[in-house]
Amino acid sequence: MRSELLRLLRQADDYVSGQQLCSRFGVSRTAVWKAIRQLQEAGYEIDAVNNRGYRLLSAPNLLTADEIRSRLCTSFMGQNCICLNSVDSTNNYVKKLAEDGAEEGTLVLAEEQTGGKGRRGRAWATPKDKNIAMSLLLRPKVHPAHASQLTLLMAMAVGKAIRSCTGLEAGIKWPNDIVVNGRKVCGILTEMNTEVDYINYVVIGTGINVNQREFSGELSGIAGSLYQNLGQETSRAAIVAASMDELERLYGIFLQTEDLSALKDEYNRVCVNCGHGIRVMEQSEAYTGTTEGINGHGELVVRKDSGEEVLVYAGEVSVRGLYGYT
Repeated sequence: MRSELLRLLRQADDYVSGQQLCSRFGVSRTAVWKAIRQLQEAGYEIDAVNNRGYRLLSAPNLLTADEIRSRLCTSFMGQNCICLNSVDSTNNYVKKLAEDGAEEGTLVLAEEQTGGKGRRGRAWATPKDKNIAMSLLLRPKVHPAHASQLTLLMAMAVGKAIRSCTGLEAGIKWPNDIVVNGRKVCGILTEMNTEVDYINYVVIGTGINVNQREFSGELSGIAGSLYQNLGQETSRAAIVAASMDELERLYGIFLQTEDLSALKDEYNRVCVNCGHGIRVMEQSEAYTGTTEGINGHGELVVRKDSGEEVLVYAGEVSVRGLYGYT
């Protein structure tokens, strides 16, 4: 009830009467007042006026299931939402839920992540109450060879969410980083459990630097946050909800084609690699070239300086002007 109550208050232009809320939820005025009091105790500023009703004046920057669900416009993505105070890794937590039969679209978030990880085993720190650490459970009925493309879908969704919520020009550094003004603000790690020709589940872990004010050590020249670009805090719940809304749309398209053929143009429009010189570092070699983006399988199409065209499926890709490569 609280999440739907928040949704109604947030969408209303004026006061919402107590009687309207009683009718909407089929409960007494006392039950409505109790829910209002619970929200006020959680930090929501709600004005209550006799004969007029209730009006939401401000909301705390919380990551709670009620706050996120009150903003969602999805049919299943993120509707089963679990918010934790602290956890070692949201990916690990979701994998346990998946093994126990959790439904597709289950979303887990943590205010603090103590053992988060990025690509190639790198650590991903999540300081308390500042950023977004979330992991999503999917059970796509596609061949396991296509599962890695889900990482690109999440990058598209998060980039769109940041642009819509903040107005910042968030781009994608292939395959899974979101960058704003040349600094990495988001990383994505996808893990899956599969049989030979069947996916049991996929877990997409996403870390977004939202309200962190500074970075130390080697991260100071690489990482950035939305706060550093805006000079003010951003609602983390709004970004989470917008990401889930967009991902549900993209996921539906992906399941129809089982690849990125219908989405590659949309991806390439926001891919910062496009039109720039890049350096590709693979296990066997490193080379430079240019790219106009991905193909329908999510591979980066690179034209080497020698003129040879190659497809990059995995490896470290550096873009000129980003992350210290010039």
